[in-house]
Amino acid sequence: MKKFAKKIFVLALALGAAAFFCLPAFSYMCKYKEDFYKLYHVHYQQYPDDCMENIYWLEQAVHADFANPLYARTKIQTKDEWEKYRNLFQMHLNLKLIEQHMRLARVYDKRAICFYDAPWKDEYLANLKKAKSCYEAGLYYWREARLWSEKASETKFRFLFLEDLTNWEDENKRIADAELDYKKILSRELSRVAAEIEKLEAMDRSY
Repeated sequence: MKKFAKKIFVLALALGAAAFFCLPAFSYMCKYKEDFYKLYHVHYQQYPDDCMENIYWLEQAVHADFANPLYARTKIQTKDEWEKYRNLFQMHLNLKLIEQHMRLARVYDKRAICFYDAPWKDEYLANLKKAKSCYEAGLYYWREARLWSEKASETKFRFLFLEDLTNWEDENKRIADAELDYKKILSRELSRVAAEIEKLEAMDRSY
């Protein structure tokens, strides 16, 4: 898991460095959370490199500072609005990181192992372990997303609704109401992958 995660990080770092050095001199330097989030995008058909690139930009966004409230993604007028905005933003970024890791996992996840897969046992095992690593990373981001959702759902925000961020507000409500539960989804995928790995490891490669 650590080796695969390191490969993702190195590739993402290379992509980010390439993008940086290709920028013309007059380009705007990404510095704030809002800047990095603008670089996140989803293609109709998304390849592994696209997922890794998005993971890189989203990670940068998670760790970057917020821009001045004047440049927030919605109109901010009060300190409570500013606080809730920051909590929702962090929650949303972690949810997007879960989605991207699940997309990446599906690239490597052979969802049904058959007896005739034995000759390619080693390749399938390596790929399933990569998928497992992605699903496990998703669990980490889910814990983070829930933490920020709890902060955005504090009593003082009960009647405070950021109208320009209805999708983030909806995500928060779905988490609070247990309608959105990535722990259940990811745990199910991890159990299935573990069973497939066990099945492969027990196979006779010479079939």
